[in-house]
Amino acid sequence: MSTTNTSGRRKTAVARIYLSAGSGNITVNGKDYKEYFPTLPLQYIVTQSTEVAGATGNYDVKVNVAGGGIKGQAEAVRLAIAKALIELDPAVKPALRSKGLVTRDDRMVERKKPGRRKARRRFQFSKR
Repeated sequence: MSTTNTSGRRKTAVARIYLSAGSGNITVNGKDYKEYFPTLPLQYIVTQSTEVAGATGNYDVKVNVAGGGIKGQAEAVRLAIAKALIELDPAVKPALRSKGLVTRDDRMVERKKPGRRKARRRFQFSKR
């Protein structure tokens, strides 16, 4: 039986997944993924890796995800599933890579600096 554990990240969201052979059930934080990610675009993001790899319905996925917003969490889950599928079958990597599912999107919100209103925005200048 093939089982693998990987993690995926996006912004401040971190997803840890446990992928095992099964019937295609995806559980996120104890709920079905369709309940946790209520909109169709987010559900598509979560299942995109298995569809591109041609592994839909072959694996059960248990996900623990924390941090960030709901879209960042969905993309973190997508990356973690893609990494796990590559670990099990390296032949699917080119297909996943061509769709951009293997690359970690490392863009994060820049921190606020002292003496500034936001990260780069300055306070309004007053001549008088």
